[in-house]
Amino acid sequence: MAGKRLTASAFSLVFSEHSVTVSLIDVLMPLMCTLYFVQYLDKSTLGSSSILGILCFEHISLSHPFLTSSYRLSTVFYLSYLVFEYPQNLALQRFPVGKWLSLNIFIWSVALCCHAACRNFRELVVVRIILGMCEGSITAGFLLVSSMFYTRNEQMLRVGYWYLMNGTAQIATGFISFGVLHIQTSGFQPWQWLMIITGILSFITAAAFWFLFPDSPTTACFLTPEERVTAIQRVKVNQTGVGNKHFKKEQQVSLFYEAIRDPKTWGFALFSGISNVTNSISAQSPLITASFGFTYLQTSLLGIVGGLIEICTIWTGVNICARIPNSRAYIGAIYILPNIVGLLMVNLINWNDRIALLAGQYLNGLGTTSFVLMLSWLNAVTAGQTKKVTVNAIMLCAYCIGNAAGPFMWKQKYKPRNHVPWAVIGACYVSAITLLLLLRLYMSRENRKRDAEPQDEAADTNVYIKQESAEGDIVKMLKVDKGFLDMTDVQNRSFRYVL
Repeated sequence: MAGKRLTASAFSLVFSEHSVTVSLIDVLMPLMCTLYFVQYLDKSTLGSSSILGILCFEHISLSHPFLTSSYRLSTVFYLSYLVFEYPQNLALQRFPVGKWLSLNIFIWSVALCCHAACRNFRELVVVRIILGMCEGSITAGFLLVSSMFYTRNEQMLRVGYWYLMNGTAQIATGFISFGVLHIQTSGFQPWQWLMIITGILSFITAAAFWFLFPDSPTTACFLTPEERVTAIQRVKVNQTGVGNKHFKKEQQVSLFYEAIRDPKTWGFALFSGISNVTNSISAQSPLITASFGFTYLQTSLLGIVGGLIEICTIWTGVNICARIPNSRAYIGAIYILPNIVGLLMVNLINWNDRIALLAGQYLNGLGTTSFVLMLSWLNAVTAGQTKKVTVNAIMLCAYCIGNAAGPFMWKQKYKPRNHVPWAVIGACYVSAITLLLLLRLYMSRENRKRDAEPQDEAADTNVYIKQESAEGDIVKMLKVDKGFLDMTDVQNRSFRYVL
């Protein structure tokens, strides 16, 4: 090492296998957190605009049937997300991840600014469709990049950290909405300013991603060539490869069918759909809180508390799982239990006891942690680029279906106590806990099955691949560690599922 400077990031890579490098901390996580913050901020602009005057704008017809239930514009957003989810995942496999994300964020920022120019309901639908189309790339892209740079235990923490930015954005939305209400300009309403401000933030984020966000460890501009090698070496324990964008068509078809035949693919997808049916509570939360007898001003301020609760619960949940091996299913199930308590409180407590009812409503926000743990768990137990893309797409399609279907439960005839929607949500809570435990049981049995296989087959972590000449003759056989190949978790019998 004499005569060479040992950088802080190289030191961290070499001597700290279980911590992320200084370079990755300085670049990757702030970018991921910023984008997830902006993403949630952008999604929530329409809801915020409803109290900033959009529905009173003279060109937006209140007689449109969708506007009798304005939350259905949210359904349009998630249906677009659903339709474009698999194409987005295929694009992430074929094109550089960082550049593809940047392009989507740029289109997204333009569409968001175009909200301010909308003069009728149809135009609002078009721009919401564009937002849904672009957002389909974000979570899938983050999961792919996380698996390339972080070990499985680190992935759980990092997924939790960028996902808790939803709670941060929920807090920021309230303050930004309050601020734009004080902007007085003739011919330009506060809700239009909200769209322009958030659109500009998205555009700045797109530019930062284009120049800074890496496509893989092998091309990360903030790592030296030596650090790139070490970055790849440190994630070898994942046994998931570092990404392969050069598949033959027959290989893609085979791995696609493996993904859809894998029982855990549908277990995770079902959990995603069910847990996001319950996510409709967050969309209804202001109306539910107001129905307890709070004013609209009080309701806006109380919504900030929900964001703080989400931040705290996700942070504690992922850190507990990081410290207790193979605890994802159990911790996820435990975090859903307070939701059930909160549901019973909202439905059984005297309607005049609004503080107790509000406490029950807040308890229903703790279950978000289980979905975050599921995201990182799915990423850790799925190997192979094509299979990972397919499984992520199926899971995120289920996410869209759950989010699109959930709002339709909240009908006027069930108000004020909404017993029927709460009953459906209660069934979803119980089903989600059951699915987590069944997934753990299935993968635990699969691990035991692999442990029982012949030692020479299960323990060998090296394989040999052919190096051929241009004429097709075999030049030599190369010994390669399985951790660097793009084998799936089914093909690689050395792979063990984390629980």
